[in-house]
Amino acid sequence: MSRDLLEKDLYKVLGVPKDATEAEIKKAYRKLARELHPDANKGDAKAEERFKEVSEANDVLADPKRRKEYDEARALFGNGGFRPGPGGAGAGGFDFDLGDLFGGAQGGGAAGGFGGGLGDVFGGLFNRGGPGARTQPRRGQDVESEVTLSFTEAVDGATVPLRMSSSAACKACSGTGDKDGTPRVCPTCVGTGQVSRGGGGGFSLTEPCVDCKGRGLIAENPCTVCKGSGRATSSRTMQVRIPAGVSDGQRIRLRGKGAPGERGGPNGDLYVVVHVDAHPVFGRRGDNLTVTVPVTYPEAALGGEVKVPTLGGPPVTLRLPAGTPNGRTMRARGKGAVRKDGSRGDLLVTVEVVVPKDLGGKAREALESYAEATAGENPRAELFQAAKGA
Repeated sequence: MSRDLLEKDLYKVLGVPKDATEAEIKKAYRKLARELHPDANKGDAKAEERFKEVSEANDVLADPKRRKEYDEARALFGNGGFRPGPGGAGAGGFDFDLGDLFGGAQGGGAAGGFGGGLGDVFGGLFNRGGPGARTQPRRGQDVESEVTLSFTEAVDGATVPLRMSSSAACKACSGTGDKDGTPRVCPTCVGTGQVSRGGGGGFSLTEPCVDCKGRGLIAENPCTVCKGSGRATSSRTMQVRIPAGVSDGQRIRLRGKGAPGERGGPNGDLYVVVHVDAHPVFGRRGDNLTVTVPVTYPEAALGGEVKVPTLGGPPVTLRLPAGTPNGRTMRARGKGAVRKDGSRGDLLVTVEVVVPKDLGGKAREALESYAEATAGENPRAELFQAAKGA
């Protein structure tokens, strides 16, 4: 990458003469950066590449020390120094590979005993002009919100309006963080937004750059609205489709519905935590719905047909076998919650035998006659026998 930078005419990139003043360079850079900034040319790959080249050129030419090193290096090569001659021979008739100049890792280094090559000489200049100087796209932040659904909406699915506040590109500075719209590449992380530090044992740790707060850019004239961050809080209302069959406390991920990205980066994700209100009749057990149906003692003892309500549909009829005990659960298939594959769970119907509080004359007489007819039966006999055995 250092070789690529050396071969570029950075003055031509900015459209200024080689004797341009610092003010002229700054003015040219600001004009081009404003025209080519990714936020103003969304989806334009050529404009984004030109913006990177302009930022790279300004990063060198705006720094007097680095500009001097660049000019001297260009003059060295422009005067024929280390240029290959006929047959691949360089100055003085020796073989020379431009790769040796910067790397020195092949063929035993450059001629003249440079060993590690001139990469060490120009490293301070060109390493900073490498990939790090090209500001990278940055993914938007993930956003989390909450929504409360009725029991029926959770079972059947619903589209609900959701108002969210998230970080987006500041409109005042077009997301640059700079009043003039021309931030400079952070010299600490050279535009990557990250720095590495030694962790001992040959390992290094990468962490966000503290100088630019992970943006890769620094505003010389910070925007008064976003304080130089390039991001501002924005509110928006969007229609969110909650799938059928969600349960209380479930966390749903909606890809790309979070905060907008920076410099052409992708949007973050939206996480919606669902709360479901209770239903006065129905309950939920996984993909199945539950309901408790009261029945009379004669229905439980003699058997019969009972109608059972369903959620949002017509009632179903279940047949009680004779001698149905209290608490028995029966199943109405396909009347439950919607599954992921589109099918439905079941409706679990629990029988509750209702004991009347007041009995009329005939009902009391009939029940007393029943008690006399079954006087020899003791439903608790097995209970006591089992208790003694334990």
